[in-house]
Amino acid sequence: MWSVKDEAAGLSKKQILAEMKSKLEALVPVIKEVKKMEVGFNFLESPAAWDIALYTEFDSKDALNAYQVHPEHVKLKDFIMSVTDKRAVVDYEI
Repeated sequence: MWSVKDEAAGLSKKQILAEMKSKLEALVPVIKEVKKMEVGFNFLESPAAWDIALYTEFDSKDALNAYQVHPEHVKLKDFIMSVTDKRAVVDYEI
């Protein structure tokens, strides 16, 4: 999950969110290790709310690790870091 800046990279918050969603979803056909991906925006105002959430599924920890270092993911991380304030992550196995 991320908290997005009100303005960054010449984009408004709404534009940043749309760009993040588009770029994240574009990774699915490029990175074969991604089994499933969902990107969603917060729609309720709350001090505890985050702006955008990413849910992904992988077949294994190795697949997750391959995704993390894939050049297209690394490139996207640079953009995301430039337009966000905070990030929260939970990686777990089921």
